Order: sequence, then structure tokens, then C-alpha cells
Amino acid sequence: MNTIASISQFHRLLSLPEPKHPLVSVINLSESIFLEDEIWKGFVNRFYCVALKRNAKVKIRYGQKHYDYDKGVLSFTAPNQVQYLDLQNMQCDSAGYLLIFHEEFLLKHSLVNTISSYGFFSYAVNEALHLSEDEENNLLEILQKIDKECQHIDQHTQEIILSQIELLLNYSKRFYERQFITRKSGSHQLLTKFETYLNDYFENSSSVKGLLTVHQIAEAMNISPNYLSDLLRIQTGQNTQQHIHEKLISKAKEKLSITELSISEIAYQLGFEHSQSFSTLFKKKTKLSPLEFRQSFN
Repeated sequence: MNTIASISQFHRLLSLPEPKHPLVSVINLSESIFLEDEIWKGFVNRFYCVALKRNAKVKIRYGQKHYDYDKGVLSFTAPNQVQYLDLQNMQCDSAGYLLIFHEEFLLKHSLVNTISSYGFFSYAVNEALHLSEDEENNLLEILQKIDKECQHIDQHTQEIILSQIELLLNYSKRFYERQFITRKSGSHQLLTKFETYLNDYFENSSSVKGLLTVHQIAEAMNISPNYLSDLLRIQTGQNTQQHIHEKLISKAKEKLSITELSISEIAYQLGFEHSQSFSTLFKKKTKLSPLEFRQSFN
């Protein structure tokens, strides 16, 4: 797999002069010309990228799925995510900005420990953030400040730029939460699909093989795991894993109360490899062991 290891290398691939700062850059797409290079057929970056797009016409592929790059306005990628760029369908009138910052730029700063909490870095391209004019202007102002600060490399530069990046990420988090709420129709459809999948999965629990995972549900729903969890958290107050546990405990209570199956048999039917793991989770959620629950129910 091809690797774009540095900000300078990325600049060269976009026919741009050397970056003002070696570890962070704000790129104006209207000034960029993507070089014809085999690297675009499959590559990973060593840096984070925030793409604020305007009229961008290009197709990008993650895994086996293609997406129009002009869907949505703001999208995010983290280091080491495999990407494919279709230059044949790119138009020269693409406009917008890229904020890229190398993972090494975060070292010795609190953001290195918290950036993983911004789940949208793992969203798919078709889950991009749609911005209002005011929201877009807020982010553009931050990008301009970062670009200006890159011209003054001193002992304060890293702290100032990372503070601006953190501000941009927190705004993006707010805007995504707004989008989850305002796009009620799409969100409702996803919630219904999620509930249907959970119910169908446990409908015949005797055939369940292994514990149900967040990735398994997200793949079945054709969305990214982080997007699903964030959507559920905003709409219901619980993430995907919490919903799975809630359904597991509900089915366990049902089996404990109306069947004579042993604890081990119930654990196996629910996907647990070891009954002790099932008992531990059940007691954590109900304050009772499976046996205590069965005895209290009787």
C-alpha cells in the first residue's frame, strides 16, 4: 500500500509549494492540481485531514464502496485509513479547503489523548457534515487563523494551532449533533432499522453464534460503527454497545423466567463462549446473579 508520509509529500502531489509548517497545513483546493500518480489508486496518510468542500467533484473509495466527494460539506479522515482517489472524474472547478496535521504534531499535547473521542474521524464519506452558512463561516475563520499562525513558527506555535484545531473539532461535534436531530427522517429510519436488526438477531437465539458486535450491526446497516453509536447516543442516550447489552439482558431475563435451561445453556444461546462472562455482565446490569434472578422470580 502506498503511503503519503509527510505534509511536504502531499503538497508535491497537489503541485503546491513547500508547506509553511512541516507538520500542519491549510490547503486551498482551488490552487491545487492533483498530479497524475499511481499513488491515488490506493494510499494511506500519516496525518489527519479535515476537508471543507465547496463544489468538489471527485469520487473517493473507502474499502469496496465508492462515494461522491461532493456529498456533504465537511468530512474527516484519520491516519492509516485506506483511500482511493478517482482523478478521471475530478473537475477543475473544485473549491474548498483541507486542514492536514501530522500525528506527530499532537505529541506532548492533551489532544493526543482526546482526539480519538471525536468519532467522526471514522465516519464514512457519505456520512459527512452538512453546514449552514454561519457554521461554515465559523470554521473558515478558524482555518484562516491556523494558516496565518503557520507563518510564525516559535515556541508558542504548536499550542496556538492545536487550540484552534481543538476548537474546530468541538464546533464540528456540536454541528454533527445538530444534524442528528434536524435530519429526523433519516435518523428515524436508521433507528427503526437498528431495532429491527436487534430483534431479528435474537428472535431465534438458539442459533446465535458468538456475541453480537457493534461492527457486525454497522456493516449490516451499511454505516460506520462510530456514526451509528453517535447517532444512538444523541437520539436515545445510549451507544450501540449499551443497546446490545440491554437486549442481551432482556432476552436473558426472559429465558431465566420461562424456561428451565441451565445458566450455561442460556449463556451459549446468547453468544457467550463462557458462562462466567455472561454471569458477570448480568450481575453488573441487574445487581443479581442469573441464579439469584431466577430464584427471586420464582
